[in-house]
Amino acid sequence: MPNHKTVLVANGQGFWGDSILGPVRLVREGPLDYLTLDYLAEVTMSIMQKQRSRDPSAGYATDFVRMVERILPELLQKGIRVVANAGGVNPHACKDALLEVLRRGGARGMKVAVIEGDDILPRLDELLAAGERFDNMDTGEPLAGVRERVTSANVYLGAFPVAEALAEGAQIVIAGRVTDPGLVLGPLVHEFGWRPSDHDRLAAGTIAGHIVECGPQCTGGNYTDWREVESLALVGYPIVEASADGSFVVTKHPGTGGMVTADSVRHQLVYEMGDPHRYLTPDVVADFTSFELVDLGGDRVQVRGARGSPPTDTYKVSISYRDGWKALGQLTVSGPEALEKARLCSAIVWERLAFDGVEFPDSDKLVEYVGANVCHAGIDVGPPFDPPEIVLRLGVKGRDRDKIERFGMEIAPLVTSGPPGVTGFAGGRPKPAEIIGFWPALVSKARIETRVSVFEA
Repeated sequence: MPNHKTVLVANGQGFWGDSILGPVRLVREGPLDYLTLDYLAEVTMSIMQKQRSRDPSAGYATDFVRMVERILPELLQKGIRVVANAGGVNPHACKDALLEVLRRGGARGMKVAVIEGDDILPRLDELLAAGERFDNMDTGEPLAGVRERVTSANVYLGAFPVAEALAEGAQIVIAGRVTDPGLVLGPLVHEFGWRPSDHDRLAAGTIAGHIVECGPQCTGGNYTDWREVESLALVGYPIVEASADGSFVVTKHPGTGGMVTADSVRHQLVYEMGDPHRYLTPDVVADFTSFELVDLGGDRVQVRGARGSPPTDTYKVSISYRDGWKALGQLTVSGPEALEKARLCSAIVWERLAFDGVEFPDSDKLVEYVGANVCHAGIDVGPPFDPPEIVLRLGVKGRDRDKIERFGMEIAPLVTSGPPGVTGFAGGRPKPAEIIGFWPALVSKARIETRVSVFEA
């Protein structure tokens, strides 16, 4: 019998730090079956690992727990299910904090699932000994060169563990490093019974997840023709209306700000795109050139005809490592001749440091004159002009922490020992901050096991 059910999946979080109004408004302003929340980026995992090393109860997106507490009445009333990668590197700590919130909020008996298996940092040496090289996908270098400085290692899991958690009755699913599209694809696999061999449908669900993964970036946010977008202050976060055959409609709640058009969707489709014919995920290889966009009007865009092929036998691994130190400081230089004075300020800093025996190669220095075409350097944006003020940004990086700290001591003196018009030093002396390097690699799927555990509030 044909499955005519339509499932509504919305994404209310494009990154850790996105507006809390996204999920709050999604659950309050219209119908919804699933709310997904994407908190993780490559560097986020390393930050969370550092937090956990200092505090065993940390290492997850604390914003998630506060957000669930705020929308709990709507989750209970409407039966909305939540899927989030808020677990970071400590999903059980996230679960424990969440269960306490649910119990206080009268949600006893609500099931919370935890997905594990992505965090392979404790297994790294075991996997290396078993023959996994974790060569850098960009440079080809073996991991051995930075192994002692590795701070996190997380596999990008797919949608099927999410579907398993939902099948076990979880109303809230907490994961670590699941792919961004997998947060949306998981509920569709569960609802429609899609199998690993349903490549076209899995590709469609992956495309749906990719379109909404950055929240309102497909509903008018960060849009080239921004003057056409109404009420960005209350922009509507995206909703996918999915069908069992893999077709879906991208939309938003009626009456919300922003816009959903074929062009707004296209803007997001090309986000972080490598080979559009082969968009690689753990679940499927999706062909982003295969489908058709149909603008239905009324903030509704249909996507149909997606094609996919079998996935690879490897997972991508996001590895981070300590890669030295950096510091960044800035001043405001006011006119007249602000740009010329800012250039003099920069030269003064480097000359004073060199006089004291502290030098940096040009590749380890940052000099920016904000207000003088920094963002479009090399592109002709019109005739030159003398800006009335410039923000001078100076930065350095390197392995020697003492040298980085010494650099930070030469910014503030410019206020009284530089050219006139220097101001804006209110943030204190720039301090050394650790640089986190990103190491993309692959690992055999056969060596990775996922686990789903379900708990009751």
